[in-house]
Amino acid sequence: QVQLVESGGGLVQAGGSLRLSCAASGRAANSYRMGWVRQAPGKEREFVATISWSGGSTSYTNSVKGRFTISRDNAKNTVYLQMNSLKPEDTAVYYCAACGGCRGDYVLQYDYWGQGTQVTVSS
Repeated sequence: QVQLVESGGGLVQAGGSLRLSCAASGRAANSYRMGWVRQAPGKEREFVATISWSGGSTSYTNSVKGRFTISRDNAKNTVYLQMNSLKPEDTAVYYCAACGGCRGDYVLQYDYWGQGTQVTVSS
C-alpha cells in the first residue's frame, strides 16, 4: 500500500511557473513508477507525465513537452512536476499516482492516487 500527498498547487498568471510535489509513503514507495495525471472541469482524467523508479526514464503528453519536467528524489520519497510557461488550458486538478511494473502513460494503469491539488492559470 502506498499513500500519496500532493502539494504546490495554486493560482498563477499565464506564462508563470509552479512546482508540484508528491510525498509518497508506505512499503517500498520509492520502487514504483510515478506519474502526474490531471482532470479539467467536465473532462476525463488525462495523463501528463511519468517517471521510472530510478528516474532514468520519463515520458510526457505532447501538450506539455518542453514546458513541464518530472523528477524524483528517492531519498525523500518525493516526486516533482516543474511547470513552466503555463497556459490557461493547463488549469485542472493535478493528481499524483503510482504503479508497479507499468509503462505509466495511460491513466488506468495506475494503482494508487493522491487527493489532488488545484492548479488555476489565469489569462
